[in-house]
Amino acid sequence: MSFATLLYDVDAATHVATITLNRPAQFNALNLDMARELMMATIAADEDAGVRCVVITGAGKAFFAGGDLSTFGAAGDATGALLKEMTSYFHSAIARLARMDAPVIAHVNGVAAGAGFSTMLACDLAIAASSAKFTMAYTKSGLSPDGSSTWFLPRTVGLRRAQELTLTNRVLTAAEALDWGLLTRVIDDAELAEHVRALSVEIASGPTRTLGAAKRLLRDSSDHGLETQMELEARAIAAMSSTSDGREGVAAFLEKRGPKYIGS
Repeated sequence: MSFATLLYDVDAATHVATITLNRPAQFNALNLDMARELMMATIAADEDAGVRCVVITGAGKAFFAGGDLSTFGAAGDATGALLKEMTSYFHSAIARLARMDAPVIAHVNGVAAGAGFSTMLACDLAIAASSAKFTMAYTKSGLSPDGSSTWFLPRTVGLRRAQELTLTNRVLTAAEALDWGLLTRVIDDAELAEHVRALSVEIASGPTRTLGAAKRLLRDSSDHGLETQMELEARAIAAMSSTSDGREGVAAFLEKRGPKYIGS
């Protein structure tokens, strides 16, 4: 699959799909074409049964520097219509990342700002270079947040910290972002790519449908009361027990061997 603003690659041997935002001269800032192509890439990954882990990263020095403000300026009075179209594509991509069975890893190789910050929040795991920087950035440009950040951010760091990041555009170092719970791990820059590669291969060898069920239970838990959540857990574990991987996992445990999951 070929795109103009990003690279999409599926390693058939490891079952890992990699989405690389590929506008390095613009620090991978989001324009209309990239928003549309990001939606298409996430749909492709979600529809491909051979994809069991997704990695999203950026080309060059940045992970994802938010919206391309030059395109907003060029749109003039049509900026509102442009943003409605862009967010339709972008939000569809975010929904796919959050809802697909395959776990999604944000490989944060540089700055994550605005839409990049939002995208990182929507991923299941976020592994960042020690030199990476993080900022919401939206209100600094007179714009309100999008890309799911106002849903994920308060749930991740709490309301007060979400308010600080959104209203002051405070820039966090990778160490601070890890301390605040925004990141899974921080890795030395030189070791980041290999660390993410090894982690993605490990995750892709797991029980993909079960991982998808688990991530949705966790993501939706704050929207349910205790009894509702436990009912959803009961239904999910019963459903997973009848999958190929569910049966394999139990059999491997009883036979005292490592499981061999096939992702179904």
